[in-house]
Amino acid sequence: MASRAFYLLVSAIVLSSAIVVSDAAGSVGINYGRVANNLPSPEKVVQLLKSQGINKVKLYDTDAAVLTALANSGISVAVALPNELLASTATDQSAADNWVQSNITKFYPQTKIEAIAVGNEVFVDPKNTTKYLVPAMKNIHASLVKSKLDSSIKISSPVAFSALQNSYPSSAGSFKQELIEPVIKPMLDFLKQTGSYLMVNAYPFFAYSANSDQISLDYALFKDNLGVVDSGNGLKYHSLFEAQIDAVFAAMSAIQYDDVKIVVTETGWPSMGDENEVGAGEENAASYNGNLVRKVLSGSGTPLRLQDPLNVYLFEELKGWQSTPVNTSTIQIPVPGEVSKTHVGQTWCVANGKAGEEKLQAALEYACGEGGADCNAMQPGAACYNLNSLEARASYAFNSYYQKKTRAAGTCEFGGVAYVVSQRPAYGNCEFATGGN
Repeated sequence: MASRAFYLLVSAIVLSSAIVVSDAAGSVGINYGRVANNLPSPEKVVQLLKSQGINKVKLYDTDAAVLTALANSGISVAVALPNELLASTATDQSAADNWVQSNITKFYPQTKIEAIAVGNEVFVDPKNTTKYLVPAMKNIHASLVKSKLDSSIKISSPVAFSALQNSYPSSAGSFKQELIEPVIKPMLDFLKQTGSYLMVNAYPFFAYSANSDQISLDYALFKDNLGVVDSGNGLKYHSLFEAQIDAVFAAMSAIQYDDVKIVVTETGWPSMGDENEVGAGEENAASYNGNLVRKVLSGSGTPLRLQDPLNVYLFEELKGWQSTPVNTSTIQIPVPGEVSKTHVGQTWCVANGKAGEEKLQAALEYACGEGGADCNAMQPGAACYNLNSLEARASYAFNSYYQKKTRAAGTCEFGGVAYVVSQRPAYGNCEFATGGN
């Protein structure tokens, strides 16, 4: 069933746009996530991508099997160095050299690696890895220079939209003050010096769902609407997505970085959601996806940067939202999939048992300590005291933190050792919290 859904999902992105995805006007890629069971083989993934003309893929790691399958496919690949490796690559050049040698030069140029995402949404990483970000980017770049790959492979780091202090109106966009000097400016300096671009994860759904009484759904879904005039610069916007991207441009301009381009490394719309997640649904997801693709491939940019074509990677397993078991075991593109009949509208956060005891223990301690998760149920005599594995205990703590944070973006990551599921975990008499309790 997973393979069938996989084919339907990838095909739907092309059908929904009615445009060839490889059009040179702008670029549309997909995020290829693999945290699930019963995954299609990398070879089948590549075969399907090629059959549908999808020529850009972003990975969340450097899995050897996937990179090997992508060799000689003509598909451009963005790979990732996970957050848990930021500290070692930032403080040890030899560690960065070894990583590049094992994960980049080993596969390039047969595999068309065009970018490395160093970390992911580091500013919201509960492991507080922000201080390592720019040094890690510089060391990875130095390693590329040694291999003479620095002109072929760009380095950046995906930034969550929450890095902005203000995003409305777009012309008043600004970064959070506490990030500007320590990391934003140094990162933008690096991007400028290396001719790279800022990676941004942007989800208009969050803004719409929280302000549906003020924001038009048509405006959020790229449908025909009267538009919104920016009171600061007079520009008219016909989509929330464009307004968000221009808010990032304005934030960069406010600190004198006018010439750094943007690539949207994650965007999408949930096909399911809780009652309080206004706007989530299959029809809206299909509208958002198809209309975004059409916008991108029209060749026009945002009102503030009309001459700069948009480049985006679509994402289906939207963090913190309901996703079906089938969708999580396929390429992650935002189109309707099969619907789980259990726990509709609910999601939970669980530990990845393959992450290793040391990482799980550290994340567990953070969740129950500084993170503020309610771990009282695991105390002696309590209902969940008998959880007999580190994975189970970590899952309980991670989920408590996740639910406490209202399943917001980035709250079920814990440095890459956790992920979202749509079926309530079962550990004896220990009940995992939901959004309602």
